[in-house]
Amino acid sequence: MNRTGFTGIIMKTYGRLKDKAAIITGAASGIGKATAILFSKEGARLVLADVNADGLEEVAGRIAEAGGTVITKKTDVSDEDEVKALTALALKSYSKIDILCNIAGVAEEIVSLDQQDRSAWQRVYDVNVLGAVYTTKHICLHMQERKCGAIVNISSVAGIRSGAGGNAYSASKAALINFTQTAACDLGGYNIRVNAVCPGLIETGMTRPFFDYAREAGKESKLGSRCELRRYGRPEEIANVILFLAGDEASYVTGQALPVDGGNTASLNLPGMKV
Repeated sequence: MNRTGFTGIIMKTYGRLKDKAAIITGAASGIGKATAILFSKEGARLVLADVNADGLEEVAGRIAEAGGTVITKKTDVSDEDEVKALTALALKSYSKIDILCNIAGVAEEIVSLDQQDRSAWQRVYDVNVLGAVYTTKHICLHMQERKCGAIVNISSVAGIRSGAGGNAYSASKAALINFTQTAACDLGGYNIRVNAVCPGLIETGMTRPFFDYAREAGKESKLGSRCELRRYGRPEEIANVILFLAGDEASYVTGQALPVDGGNTASLNLPGMKV
């Protein structure tokens, strides 16, 4: 077991997504990459999207080399026309889409409230909120016709309580939780489930500057110390929860925002309260 408490053991695969096709946005790195690899191991046929074309090809190459079925499309989810093209490619390639995972996300530079400008807020909302709205909008008609589907949005503990992100990022993740709930209500009658995962502190490309700073300052041991498990998480741990919500084992779960945060949101978590 490593210092984070995560064993890194490769999970046995059971074909839980056999014969299912999935779109995964934000698939070039971090949680999206881990989810794509896990879904492929579980038998899913994949459509991977990201603005990072090189990262997409690296992930797709690993999946194809292992015998998985995957196609990629460079996509900016904040552009509705690009999302429409992604959806069309997915349906043309696989004839159906069973799962949509909205993992693409961005964060703004954290500055004081009086220094924040419209452009930073707009970009964060365009990707984190409207990106999920566009993908859901353009795939739900297909899912409604088939009367089945699972959509998993990646929010954050920052959308539940303050202190886990900047103003724009936190507000966007709270909005995504609410969109998850309203979409679940809109689509439940069609047997389409919509849920959100709310990760705590996870080491990804987005959070790497924070991790790099802590390590350079000799404060790595402090990373994740404010949560109940006293450690930060790994993308693979979030991917396992996404797999559950996307699969048939969660067939009676919808409209939920599930924190996967080492217990961070389980307590008041006030400064000085923890030993």
